[in-house]
Amino acid sequence: MPSITFIYADGTEKQVDAPVGLSVMEIAQKNDIDPIEGACGGSLACATCHLYVHPDWWGKALGDEDSITEEEEDMLDLAFDIRDKSRLSCQIQMTEDLDGMIVALPGADVDWAA
Repeated sequence: MPSITFIYADGTEKQVDAPVGLSVMEIAQKNDIDPIEGACGGSLACATCHLYVHPDWWGKALGDEDSITEEEEDMLDLAFDIRDKSRLSCQIQMTEDLDGMIVALPGADVDWAA
């Protein structure tokens, strides 16, 4: 089964199983990854599932679209501590190609999410 590594604001990491077909938000919720709240349930109506995608995974996390949608960009404008590699985790669908993906939670001190 694919996996994702979440990096917390304090620098600790948690690697979890990531079933194909679920969103990264759903995977985070099933694994008690705070602060991924997902208040809107993944309907792209809030920014409570915001995180940073490691540059090595950025292109793959975009999927077939090759860019963030305008709707996601609008929601990201409402999120805390937006950076170049910010995404809403509800908009990233887990695939086999994302096995091993690394993401960081808001506030994490990672130099790749500057």
